[in-house]
Amino acid sequence: MSNFDEYSPISQVAIRSASNAFVSDAKLEQEWQPLRFHAKPELDEAITEYAEFRKLLSASGADIIELGGADNLTIDSIYTRDSILISPNGLILCNMGRASRTPEASANAAAYEAMGHNIAGQITSPGTLEGGDFIWLDKNHAAVGLGPRTNAEGIRQLKELLGPDTELHIVALPDPDHPDDVLHLMSIISPIDRDLALIYRPFMPASFITWLEGLGIKFVDVPEEEYPAMGCNVLAIAPRQAIMLENLPGVKTGLEGAGCNVATYKGLEVSRKGEGGATCLTRPLIRG
Repeated sequence: MSNFDEYSPISQVAIRSASNAFVSDAKLEQEWQPLRFHAKPELDEAITEYAEFRKLLSASGADIIELGGADNLTIDSIYTRDSILISPNGLILCNMGRASRTPEASANAAAYEAMGHNIAGQITSPGTLEGGDFIWLDKNHAAVGLGPRTNAEGIRQLKELLGPDTELHIVALPDPDHPDDVLHLMSIISPIDRDLALIYRPFMPASFITWLEGLGIKFVDVPEEEYPAMGCNVLAIAPRQAIMLENLPGVKTGLEGAGCNVATYKGLEVSRKGEGGATCLTRPLIRG
């Protein structure tokens, strides 16, 4: 039985390697600009970086599900968080706000069903929802970001699928600089423990801060200068145990000051160029 939060020990997690997502230099050349990567990832270096990231995940003891590649998936498919949510009733398939990513949900769900997971339902058009816009705080409290990738109709459908036992707090997200860019809820908050979250305060609505404080959550703040380098994208693999990108000294010091143990990975090719950090690269399926 899974815990519904973002910080209990990960016991099963799905990933798609750089080899299976990026595939070839030709595919990267064709897709990096239309998908608004900052630069073209270097394939060999990406594969090396990913192997190091996977090692950190593996050290947590989690059972790792390796998702395969497919012709209808883009290089964005390395970010396995976004296509599926977990819920007490089963998996929820997202209808991605970025249309090129639509095939990911069914491709990934097929692998999860083969592992014994059941499907609770799916978000259908005109509703949109992406996994990076959703977090569990505990089994009765969750938050969803209303923004460029997740719309009001998607949230309405999500509420129905979650049922009356889940209090769903809606967070209005600021507009990104470009309509195709990503600003997910998990761009501004990463839960680290039952009573601790890493946040980027300038983008957090006051009502959201108040709601979290009401749940007994305290905060580590991402320094403003570290936010653009994905300073808020930190994956808890267990309470106060985290994986994050390197070269974020303020975030690392802040987390360690709150009693966290932090491991870092390089991530220039697999994370920074495509704006997808440690949370984006993973879809925890079972925690606890």
